[in-house]
Amino acid sequence: MNTAGPIAFLRLRPEMSRGRRFPELRHPYRNDFQRDRDRVIHTRAFRRLENKTQVFTQGISDHFRNRLTHSIEVAQLARTVALALGLDPDLTEALALVHDIGHPPFAHSGEEELAAQMARFGGTFDHNIHALRIVEHFEQRYARFPGLNLTFELREGIVKHSRDLTPGANPELDEYLPEQRPPIEAQLIDIADEIAYSAADLDDAQQAGLFPLADVAKAVPAWGELFDSVESMYPAVPERVQFQEALRLLIDLLVTGFVDGTVDACRAAGVETVADVRQHPERLARLTADPAETGKQLKQFLRKRVYHSKELKADRERSVGMIGDLFNYFVADPDRLPEGYRDEARTRPAHVVICDYIAGMTDGYCIRMHAERFGG
Repeated sequence: MNTAGPIAFLRLRPEMSRGRRFPELRHPYRNDFQRDRDRVIHTRAFRRLENKTQVFTQGISDHFRNRLTHSIEVAQLARTVALALGLDPDLTEALALVHDIGHPPFAHSGEEELAAQMARFGGTFDHNIHALRIVEHFEQRYARFPGLNLTFELREGIVKHSRDLTPGANPELDEYLPEQRPPIEAQLIDIADEIAYSAADLDDAQQAGLFPLADVAKAVPAWGELFDSVESMYPAVPERVQFQEALRLLIDLLVTGFVDGTVDACRAAGVETVADVRQHPERLARLTADPAETGKQLKQFLRKRVYHSKELKADRERSVGMIGDLFNYFVADPDRLPEGYRDEARTRPAHVVICDYIAGMTDGYCIRMHAERFGG
């Protein structure tokens, strides 16, 4: 384990944890963050990610990423960065693995539709808050306590890895130090997520034939330079292999910029302890300027040529329609819910229970449920 990275003094070590909601004896050979990681991996919510869309549905190809493979890729990338920086790799890996377990079926389209349905009742849906509820309440695996009883730092990172909290905005989250920044390990996750999905979506979209490679080079000059160097070095290999070589170099460029940018920001801020990081007025995980611009250009290209493409529009409309149909179906008569949810809807607002039920569905289950209720 790298204990001499450039900002190892900012590492949040397991013995520094604020602990678990329900005290437990220490494990003889796993620290608390390793136990958190293992508890996440063994949840039903984590397994369900295998059948939840990342960007492309399974009907297009069997080779594209899903939420589970994406989470593994984020964990690999984030752990690598944590080790290079001298931060805690187990806390970082656990946060990366758990970061998407609150996603509903059908990727961000599903989340937007659930949020729209909840808005009718004055509520909303946020996959990070839903993830916290999953690990705190919905996963029942232990006799001594509800949920997974994760450390404070894992729970805090679930709700703060991608944004800061506003004190008083959500009483449910006030225990997670909304006036402070999360540790660097948690700050790594959002950027690791962006790098991982940008590279993966470029890969999957290219395989789907959504654009010629020349278009990527026009939109992302750094990519063009990398591909040209690969093409001149390996002129005889197939274009698909050249693409993979250039993609590997692009990931390396972004990750190196991520490591260097975070080190530069921490040194410029003069932070010396985890407490300093928490009190700093802004986040310190970032890319250096040129890689950050490359990442921005890549996301803009993907937004235009992939996420908003006509090839994905039909799938998106179909999935949104199914979620809306099912939500309204159960709102009309909550007794149509399965027994456990039906009982819960008698003591909690029915629309909230319905949202929880649909958010937990896999893509496949949602499709089957819709077909049973509405035909097709």
